[in-house]
Amino acid sequence: MLKSGLIIVFTGKGKGKTTAAIGQALRATGQGLKVLMLQFIKGTWDYGELESIKRLDPDFNIKPLGKGFIRSKSKLNDNEALENIKQSWEQAKNEIFSDKYDMVILDEINYVVDFGLLPVDEVLSLLEKKPKRLHIILTGRNARKEVIERADLVTEMMEIKHHYSKGIKAQKGIEF
Repeated sequence: MLKSGLIIVFTGKGKGKTTAAIGQALRATGQGLKVLMLQFIKGTWDYGELESIKRLDPDFNIKPLGKGFIRSKSKLNDNEALENIKQSWEQAKNEIFSDKYDMVILDEINYVVDFGLLPVDEVLSLLEKKPKRLHIILTGRNARKEVIERADLVTEMMEIKHHYSKGIKAQKGIEF
């Protein structure tokens, strides 16, 4: 039986997009699949998931490619952000076509497209050319309509209530 790799999107303004992708990756790893998560924005903080996922090596790897937030509290200028995304996108394409993985998560890729740092056509072209057996997960707010239409499964996280509105700051183990 030929396995058909799915295109999955976790988007929306609510919390939990990356967490949902990691949950999907844990399920896949538990079934013997090899998973790679590429993070396009995260890269300068010490996130809790980095330490947890190290324990699942070599079946589940996470590679922070980013250099921090883009457009919001960014320490990068536009040229640095564009160069970082260009290099990260090339690495993502190489990994996707390496035939090493059963699932690749493009974490925060929707932000990158939304901010105009990567054309949506590049993403759509990759999704069309990906190995047939490979599952790809795309996360981040503001997933483009074209990506949603191409996807096999789309989940929108909707914020109903958030502790930030009460002035409660990000907490270790919850946000990072």
